[in-house]
Amino acid sequence: MFKVEEASTQEKSGIKFNVTERDEYVIIEFELDKPLTPEELRGIKPPSTPIGKGVVLSGRAPIWLYAYLIHHYHPTTFIAVYDPRIGAIVTESHTPKYRVGDILKL
Repeated sequence: MFKVEEASTQEKSGIKFNVTERDEYVIIEFELDKPLTPEELRGIKPPSTPIGKGVVLSGRAPIWLYAYLIHHYHPTTFIAVYDPRIGAIVTESHTPKYRVGDILKL
């Protein structure tokens, strides 16, 4: 099982990450402990992920935090964003197995 490295900057920045590994992707859930400012992006250290897997992002956050995380995880196989109403929507992909607009049922 893949383990997450805890970064002390996460505590300072007010964001907590929880990582759950699945066969083909990793679910990265995050929670803000306090309102986040754009300047605090510099101190956020997102968890690393295993090579060859996609990433599903889940959490309530400003759009600019999602943009930061999506850019950070760009090298992964694919990125999906979780919507509790319908599932995880693939928004970026580097593999034909997962296409933009595909919905993963978690």
